[in-house]
Amino acid sequence: CVRVPVFYAHSESVNLETERHITADEVRKILSKTPRIKVVVDPNKQAYPMPADAEGRDEVFVGRIRDDLSIENGISMWIVSDNIRKGAALNAIQTAELL
Repeated sequence: CVRVPVFYAHSESVNLETERHITADEVRKILSKTPRIKVVVDPNKQAYPMPADAEGRDEVFVGRIRDDLSIENGISMWIVSDNIRKGAALNAIQTAELL
């Protein structure tokens, strides 16, 4: 874990190991259909989610989705969200709605 002083947002580098093989393209398609997740894909512009993209937004931004060759069935991705909105306020609302 690396902590970087920023005014807003949390950013995470996430590595997953799935039970079965899944490609980075499949993960992009699944996440693109998921409410409140915005997949950022623009390799020509070297675009990936930045904390400034998430400020004041409810969405979780996911990018740099790629195969992780260090483990079997591995996927890695970069995730950014506004920790005040999504991490605190919106999560409380979504939890209450489920109850």
